[in-house]
Amino acid sequence: MSQAHLRWPIALSIVAAVLTIGMKATAYALTGSVGLFSDALESGVNLLAAVTAYFSLLYAARPADPSHTYGHEKIEFFSSGLEGVLILVAGVGTAVYAARRLVHPQSLDGLEVGILISLAASAINLVVARVLLRYGRRYRSIVLEADGQHLMTDVWTSLGVLAGLGLVMLTGVKELDPVLAILVGLNIVWTGFGLIRRSFNGLMDHALPAAEQEQIRSVIRASLPAGAEFHGLRTRQAGARRFLEFHLLVDGNLSVREAHHVAHRVEDALTAAVPGLEVVIHVEPVDERESWEPEYLERLGEPGTPPG
Repeated sequence: MSQAHLRWPIALSIVAAVLTIGMKATAYALTGSVGLFSDALESGVNLLAAVTAYFSLLYAARPADPSHTYGHEKIEFFSSGLEGVLILVAGVGTAVYAARRLVHPQSLDGLEVGILISLAASAINLVVARVLLRYGRRYRSIVLEADGQHLMTDVWTSLGVLAGLGLVMLTGVKELDPVLAILVGLNIVWTGFGLIRRSFNGLMDHALPAAEQEQIRSVIRASLPAGAEFHGLRTRQAGARRFLEFHLLVDGNLSVREAHHVAHRVEDALTAAVPGLEVVIHVEPVDERESWEPEYLERLGEPGTPPG
């Protein structure tokens, strides 16, 4: 799938953010609810985050060049991290504003209409969030996943706020509104920290998840000829692309052409099993001491001596 196809869900998110900002701001103006204010504030963050995500996908679509020989996909981690920071700021701002309202409570009016408007806005966000998450997981785009998670946070936030307003209507205890808004703010902060942590791991070339590494190791083992070994496996991710490199140890008597064919068969098996994987293989003779580098392999958590 091309980056152009990945951008249309983000464009949909931008449209939804503009629409829901107006709806939630109207609900807040009608009711004076700090919970609905926090909901409108998060929709504003949604808009800024979606615009950032859109331009990051534009940049990530650039082909590799002499200055960026591995491509530009890492911008997606930056975009996701920025979105996490924005979510964090929105959560802290919500909690602080709600705490002030708890100390200085205000009357709430027109709750019925405000709740209906906010419900409609939440339905829009729910539909868009499901689209973003489906495309993000299918095509391994952290930008789409981050924006989808952000919108799902908004949906749960809205439902929590509306539940609190329903209790206010039933009990008449208006302090429930800011208390719930504080809890919502803390939940938003937690979501923001999660996105920041994930983005940090990507920017620091964090290895692929253990399950994916084990899948890769299994494919390599199944593709090796008798007597061959492998070690020094390293992985990382940039956007939807996954990078793998390892040492392939083969019979030292093989010709360069024969060793190349062995490596090519292993590479073909890996790229068929793991879409978006780019493989670099360093071929070495299995019976040479120099092929077993104990200090290098120890850093990767692997044994530095040949088996047997």
